[in-house]
Amino acid sequence: MDLIYFDNAATSWPKPEETYSAMDRFGRMSGGSPGRSGHRLSIEAGRVILDARDALARLLGINDIFQLVLTMNATQALNLAISGFLSPGDHVITSSMEHNSVMRPLRAMEERGVEISVVTCSPRGELDPQGVLDAIKNNTTAIYLTHASNVTGTIMPIREVRNIARDHGLVFCIDAAQTAGILPLNMDEMNIDLLAFTGHKSLYGPQGTGGLYIRKGLEKEIQPLMVGGTGSRSEFETQPDFMPDRYECGTPNGIGLAGLGAGVDFILANGMSTIRTKEKVLTQRFLDGLKSIQGVTIYGPADAARQISIVSFNIDGIAPSEASLAFDEKFGIMSRPGLHCAPSAHRTIGTFPGGTVRFSFGYFNTEDQVSYAIEAVRKLSR
Repeated sequence: MDLIYFDNAATSWPKPEETYSAMDRFGRMSGGSPGRSGHRLSIEAGRVILDARDALARLLGINDIFQLVLTMNATQALNLAISGFLSPGDHVITSSMEHNSVMRPLRAMEERGVEISVVTCSPRGELDPQGVLDAIKNNTTAIYLTHASNVTGTIMPIREVRNIARDHGLVFCIDAAQTAGILPLNMDEMNIDLLAFTGHKSLYGPQGTGGLYIRKGLEKEIQPLMVGGTGSRSEFETQPDFMPDRYECGTPNGIGLAGLGAGVDFILANGMSTIRTKEKVLTQRFLDGLKSIQGVTIYGPADAARQISIVSFNIDGIAPSEASLAFDEKFGIMSRPGLHCAPSAHRTIGTFPGGTVRFSFGYFNTEDQVSYAIEAVRKLSR
């Protein structure tokens, strides 16, 4: 039985061959510590990381590549954007579809005196921008919003919310863990303040990579989460105050960033629209197939144009965990059941505490695999 991987929203797999090759090449040819020595291997390692930063900046529409802080994942980036920025007495706005990588740092700050308003989304996971506008108070400082739900795939109205934030002088932070590499993002054109992303999903990099874009000037208001060696200003025992060294301390994940840079180059070479178009075709094909199966409930917009390539569903009479295990053992299909680290989202769509089965498609999946999956759902539903 061939393995069919439909868990790309957790980690994309397989990666482009370029990702594997770049990581192997770094390990064999560029294994020095970047920025910590003056020999050729150190210099080459630094160049590889600079190339990765440059590729990310081109993909995300960032003019100044040093406004991009490299992190180990989106969670670290979001903690920096939340814990490093907010202070007691601040009021912030978020949505009910957020991942715990937003919710948990916000709840931790709530214990320190930050006030939180959670705007309830529709049962399909859709956000009405008016709800954000209505939640603004005199002490509101920021809005934190996912670009697309990791549970339903619902794409959020970030341009409308961006306009609200700009009109009211609020900092706007986007969680792009599910969308960087899939949906167009241009930091300078869209006037975004903060954007957190991970490398191991739609950017085709390995785990342990990610980043946070910080609008120029805003870094003066965001405190580092960690301080330590940067390879720069080593004569001082205080952290450098310039970007990105203010936030990047410790030896970086050079081999991971080599892979991430290659993954981003793959997207730039093939075209984000090409990748998105294929994933939309796969998603709509699966949605149409599920709609024809009695006893299957689909959550979210159920429209590939209004969501990314994530489909959450349940089969009557079968717990999500049991269904996912059956898909694996009987059909060789890898999926993810449960709450997907987003309990608030599942409360919103009415699937808490059991959750859903989530299929998430990627560029390397095929229409034949989707057709096979539809039949697998049909057989299991019987």
